[in-house]
Amino acid sequence: MSQPARSVFVFGLYLLGLGLILVIAPNLLLGLFGFPAVTEVWVRVVGVLTLFLSFYYLQAARAELTDFFRWTVYTRSSLILFFAAFVLLGYAQAALIQFGVIDLLGAIWTGLALRRTT
Repeated sequence: MSQPARSVFVFGLYLLGLGLILVIAPNLLLGLFGFPAVTEVWVRVVGVLTLFLSFYYLQAARAELTDFFRWTVYTRSSLILFFAAFVLLGYAQAALIQFGVIDLLGAIWTGLALRRTT
C-alpha cells in the first residue's frame, strides 16, 4: 500500500470508528466534547452517513485510487472552514472545530504523501 493510500485508509478507519459510535452511543461521544445529549435520530443518521463514507475511503485506499486521494485533500482541508463558520455564527460550540482539525491533519498527511510520490 502506498503512503497516500495508507493515509486515506487510516482516515477511513477513523471514520468507521466515529460512525459506529454515532450510531451506537452518540451521547458518549457528544458528552466528551461538551455537546448536550440528544434523543433525536439525526445524529444516528450522520453516523450512518459517516459509515458509508468510511467504506469509500477504505475501498479507495485498497484500490490505490490516486484521484480520490487528491479529492479528499480538498474536501477534508475545507471542512475546518465550515466548522469555524458554524461556531462564529453561533450555530455550534467551539468543540466542533476539533473535528475539523482532525480532517485538516489527515488532509495534510495525504497531501504530503501525494507530493512525495509524484
